[in-house]
Amino acid sequence: MNLFDTTDLSLQAAIRGSSLRQTALAQNVANANTPGYQRKDVDFESSLRAAMADGTNPDSVQFDVTTDPSSPMQPDGNSVDIDVESSKLAENGLTYESLVSVAKGRIEILQSAIGAGS
Repeated sequence: MNLFDTTDLSLQAAIRGSSLRQTALAQNVANANTPGYQRKDVDFESSLRAAMADGTNPDSVQFDVTTDPSSPMQPDGNSVDIDVESSKLAENGLTYESLVSVAKGRIEILQSAIGAGS
C-alpha cells in the first residue's frame, strides 16, 4: 500500500513545477535590463495535465524552463516586460501558496486519521 495517492503525488509535482516557474520568473525580472536576454517560463500545468491524461506517474514528470518566443522584442534584444513579469510572479506565488495549503490540509487529515495530530 502506498501512503501517497495520485492526488498527493500530483500536488507534490505541481508544487515542484510552480517553484521552478517562480525561479524562472525571478530570473526574468533580474535580467529585465540585460541586452539580448530572452524571457523564460515553465508551463508546469500543461506538462502535469498531459502526464495525468497519459496515466504517467505524476512523481516522474519533468518540467522544463523554455524561452518564450512570443514575447515582444525590445530594441536591445531583450524580451522582458517588467510589469508583465511582476504580475506573473504574483499570480504564480498565489498558485504556489494554494498548492501548499491544499497539500498541508491533506497531511493534516492523514495525521488526524492516525491519531498523530495535535
